Amino acid sequence: MLVPVLLLLYPDKEAETITAMSLLVVCANAASGSVAYGLQKRIDYRSGWWFVVGTFPGAVGGAIAVAYIPRQVFDAMFAVVLGAIGLFLMFRGHQQGIVAPVVGRGVVRRRITDRHGNTFQYSFHLWKGVLISTVVGFVSSLLGIGGGIIHVPVMATLLHFPVHIAAATSHFVLAFMAAEGTVVHVFQGVLSWDRSAAQAVLIALGAIPGAQVGARLSHKLGGPAIMRALAGALVLVAIRLGLKAAGV
Repeated sequence: MLVPVLLLLYPDKEAETITAMSLLVVCANAASGSVAYGLQKRIDYRSGWWFVVGTFPGAVGGAIAVAYIPRQVFDAMFAVVLGAIGLFLMFRGHQQGIVAPVVGRGVVRRRITDRHGNTFQYSFHLWKGVLISTVVGFVSSLLGIGGGIIHVPVMATLLHFPVHIAAATSHFVLAFMAAEGTVVHVFQGVLSWDRSAAQAVLIALGAIPGAQVGARLSHKLGGPAIMRALAGALVLVAIRLGLKAAGV
C-alpha cells in the first residue's frame, strides 16, 4: 500500500527513488513484524533461510533494473500487477492445508506448533520455494512493494503453506530481501540523507509499531478473511493508480 501513497504524494520523484524509499520502510516493517511473529512461534525458519538465499539475486537485479523505467510506465505497470494479484486472490478458492500429499524428490515436511498451541503440518518442494523467492525478490525490489502481497498468496496456494505460517515466514524473508535492495540503492546514491532518506526513515518509524499491532491481530482472523481483505485492497489501489497513470 505504501508505494501508491508515495507515487501520489511525490509525483515528481523518479521511480527508483520511490522504490528505494519503500524498500527501506519495508525492511523496518518486516523486521519489526518478524520479532512479533517469532514470539508467536509461527515462523518456519528452516524454510525461511533457504528462501532468503533465493531472494538475493532477484532483489539486487530488481533494484538495478528500476532505474531504466520511466515514471509513467512504472505507474501503469504497478497498477497492472496489483490488479492481477487482487483479482487472482478474489476469484480463487482459498485453502488452509494440503489438498493432496506432496510427493517426489526435494519434498520437505514441516510441523510447527505456535505459542497458542495450534499445530500446522504441511509439505512442499523446497526447490520451488527457492525459485519462487528469486522471482519474488526481483519483482518486489523492482516495484518496491516488499513482496508480501506476492509471496504470501504464492506460498499458500503453490507451496501449501498454512496462511498464518506463510505470513509470518514471509515477514522474516522480506526483512532480508528489502535490506538487500536498500543497500543497492544506497551504493547507487539513489537513497541518501539529502535524497528522500529522511522521509523514508520517518515513515519507517511509524511502520515499526504498526507491524507489531498487525502481527498480534493476525491470529484473530481466519486465513480466508485475510486473503479477501488483501484482494479487495489491491484492486481498489490498482484502479486509483491506473487512473493516475492514464492522466485522469
